[in-house]
Amino acid sequence: MSSNDKLEELAHSNYWDDRYNAPGEDSYEWFKSYDQIRGLIEKHIPDQTSAIINLGCGNSLMSPKMYEAGYKNIDNIDFSTVVIQKMSEKFPEQTWKVGDIRATGYPNDHFDVAIDKGTLDAMLSGSLWDPPDHVKERTVAYIDEVQRILKPTGKFLYITYRQPHFIRPIVKRDQVWTLDIETLSDGQGVFEYFAYILTPIKDTTEE
Repeated sequence: MSSNDKLEELAHSNYWDDRYNAPGEDSYEWFKSYDQIRGLIEKHIPDQTSAIINLGCGNSLMSPKMYEAGYKNIDNIDFSTVVIQKMSEKFPEQTWKVGDIRATGYPNDHFDVAIDKGTLDAMLSGSLWDPPDHVKERTVAYIDEVQRILKPTGKFLYITYRQPHFIRPIVKRDQVWTLDIETLSDGQGVFEYFAYILTPIKDTTEE
């Protein structure tokens, strides 16, 4: 199996069901733990009553730790039935839903904040200079869905290691939302991560 085939596996639920069923797979943090991005979260989500969706939650402890920190209104969604069952049993005080992040089933304008920590990355395979059509189709569908479920005053936080010249064309939507990029680094010459902050452009015609 080629490395690209292995990357493509990440976009399918059966891969994750097998992984989450594996012994010892209790929790795993992609890229950054909550403690490492707590400052980012508090900066961009100052209101702890905000309605938040964690897209592709997996078995990350980010949502449980956010809950402990005071963010009580978090919905978690993942297409792995296995991980949602396990996380709902471990953390019953939170909301856990099996679903496709490209068609979440939530109403329009429902959330104040959407968070993605490595989920979009699992949808990417092939050359990022010129992504295959199937990659373009699922990433477009995903970004469209995030835009749909966010309130007009909402915000999308996406955390990844991927460079802006690859990600900007995927997430940017002219006339829809603004894009700001923050570099996440420990300041010790370690591998850099990025936070892409997308905020819907206010419709001034309604004023």
